[in-house]
This record gives sequence, C-alpha cells and structure tokens, in this order.
Amino acid sequence: MNLVDVHCHLNHELFKQDLDDVLSRAKKAGLKRILISGVNPPANREVLALVKKYPEMLRASLGIYPIDALGLAEGETGLPRQTVPINLAEQFTYIEQHLDQVTAIGEVGMDFHWADKEETYEKQAENFRKIIRFAIKVKKPLVIHSRKAEEECLQILAEEIKNNEIPVNQHCFSGRKSAMTRAIELGHYFSIPPNILISSNFQTLVKKAPLGQLLTETDAPWLSPSKDRKNEPAFVRETIKKIAEIKEITEKEAADQIWQNYQRVFGD
Repeated sequence: MNLVDVHCHLNHELFKQDLDDVLSRAKKAGLKRILISGVNPPANREVLALVKKYPEMLRASLGIYPIDALGLAEGETGLPRQTVPINLAEQFTYIEQHLDQVTAIGEVGMDFHWADKEETYEKQAENFRKIIRFAIKVKKPLVIHSRKAEEECLQILAEEIKNNEIPVNQHCFSGRKSAMTRAIELGHYFSIPPNILISSNFQTLVKKAPLGQLLTETDAPWLSPSKDRKNEPAFVRETIKKIAEIKEITEKEAADQIWQNYQRVFGD
C-alpha cells in the first residue's frame, strides 16, 4: 500500500530531536509522500529546508495561516510566531521564486475561533480571496483551514473558483452536515486525521463523502488518536483502517483509492 499524509507540521519543535526516527517509522508504515504545511514566512522557509533535506518523501505546502496573516499570535504553538501582519504580495513573490519546489498552497483560509468574526471578517475575506486568486494564477491546489468559518470559506471558494480550475482540499473539516454536503457538491476533497477513531464528526464526514474525495492527513503533532502520544505520519494507517471499516471495503482498497486521489490533486 502507498500511504500519504497531505498535511502535517514536521517543522514543529516537538520533532526537532526525533525527526529521523519519525520518518523511519513513516516509511515502515508505508508512507510514500508527506506534505509539510507552512503557516507564515519563517515556517515556509523551514518547510522548504526540510523538503530539500528529505526529497524522497517530503513535499512542501506553503501557507499563509489566516491568524498569522493578521499578525495575531495564538500563543506558544511550537511553530514560528508571526506577530505582525503578513505582506501577501511579498509572500506571493517568495512562493513564485520557489514554485518548482511547491506542491500546494496552504494552509490558508479563515478562522473565527482565534479571531473575532465581527472585527476581522472583512480583512480575512479580503486576504483569502487574494490567496485563492494567486493559487489559480500559479495553478496549485489549495489546502483550506476553516475553523469555525466553514460556511464563509465555502461561499468564497464557490465565488472565486469556477469550473474546478484548481483542486481544493478541506483540511480537518469540521462543518455541519449541510456544509459537508455543499463542499462535496463543489467537488472538494477532505483530508481525514487519525483522531477519526474518536471523532464522530470525522466519522460522519467519511460516511457522507465519496471515497474518491477523501485523503489522509495527521496535522501532526496534533490530532493524535492517542492522548498520551504526539501525532506523527505513521498514524495514517489508523485513519485508513477506520475509513475501510466505515466504507465496508478492505484497507488496501481504501489506501489505493486515496493514493489515486492524492495523485489527482497534488501530482507527485
């Protein structure tokens, strides 16, 4: 089986001491590709450095996290902090300069968990539209963060992306059933983390979404299926097992289809 983790943060400080071991376990588990997601300019630089160091398995998804774009720090996250608003034009130029090393744009989107909706909606929406238009320009798939902003993100994506110009992957999608249905109808993909083992929301999403629109992620080091361990790419196997169980197919059938989905969305 060829397995894939389309969204994780291996540049997190929790991986600094054991990254080689983490990647070794991932390879042993069957991982062929791991997309590391950036969230701001310094994180994007770290992502590219890791991909250069481990080119066989790792791929880069360069992002502009909605909170970081505003210069609002969440606190100590283990990732590089962004305490001033991101200059989007400068970051777009940086991404274009390294486009041959970039597999996707993300994570990007909107967030009303960490930011007040009334105070920040207009600016977040403006930033998001600019990022979508940039992704269309450079013909790269989008990886979407939409915490507490699922409907708003879907509306903007529907307005900005016509005729499926670029693929859209909904990372860790937590919207209501109506939002799930709309995203499915829009042709979006959904990357499912290992905590599907304990999350009824992700189990419902897998039931509703066609297998041809599912992907696997970890969001490592977060969203572990086990509270006493940090998440890591090898745990994708747990997601595959659960998807196979829900869809009533074999693990190999689930893994093979998700690998095909990955190739369709992200290419190499």
